[in-house]
Amino acid sequence: MHYEEIETEGILQINIEGKIDASSSDSFQTLVLSSFTKHNSVILNLENVSFMSSSGLRALILGDKTAQSKGGQLIIINVPPQVLDVFRVTGFDSILDIR
Repeated sequence: MHYEEIETEGILQINIEGKIDASSSDSFQTLVLSSFTKHNSVILNLENVSFMSSSGLRALILGDKTAQSKGGQLIIINVPPQVLDVFRVTGFDSILDIR
């Protein structure tokens, strides 16, 4: 997993690339949670994510709860079909802010 951070007008966008699986989920979770230390709202661009495991989903839920506790938002954009299928099967598409 690789990522790039872009800050615009107080909102952080993180462009993620690669697989979010058991080997990368800890660093993904750290990335998501640490992004809320400086920003209330974070956009995750998953356009180049080829796979997301249940541990990646857990990181997203923790990120969403962290955002809500700060009065902010976790917004997920450009979700590829194979990852969107995972969100739909698990019901995460109705929990997370996916655009």
